[in-house]
Amino acid sequence: MALRLFFKINMKKTLQVINQLKEKKLIEDYAIGGGIGALFYIEPILTYDLDVFILVSPRFKKGDLILLSPIYDYLKKYPRQREHIIIEGIPVQFIPANGLEAEAIKTAKEIKYRGVKTKVLRAEYLIALFLKSGRRKDKEKVNMLLEQTKIDKRKLKKILENYSLKGKLKVLKP
Repeated sequence: MALRLFFKINMKKTLQVINQLKEKKLIEDYAIGGGIGALFYIEPILTYDLDVFILVSPRFKKGDLILLSPIYDYLKKYPRQREHIIIEGIPVQFIPANGLEAEAIKTAKEIKYRGVKTKVLRAEYLIALFLKSGRRKDKEKVNMLLEQTKIDKRKLKKILENYSLKGKLKVLKP
């Protein structure tokens, strides 16, 4: 119970900090994905971090190179742990988006979490991203999403076809 309360309180603060990145134009947009993104649709699962898919401002792109240093500089007061920045106690991983991820951010669902505006990837895009990763734990999340969430099957089919992932869904479940 205490851990759940800690997570709720700190998640609100974490999202406020991430929103500041957008306000300061260090990122163009973002949406929550990964395991925490899935939690908005399915029963609780164990997850370690907050995956934040980001659209990086063109001014921080040099050809194919994406400069994340402005984000890290802005967040320098927060400790780092491997690929994560620990923002208000929550491990956050910023994942630059292109292709499937960028489309997912642009179509993400706007919500309020404890009064803080944020965006969460739609279930159909979460499924596509989980299939793309191909990890066992992500396949389990796909099955949970398919079982516990109302999925727009036409939209999902189109996404999977557009990103050559349709075959991965067929082998997932008998």
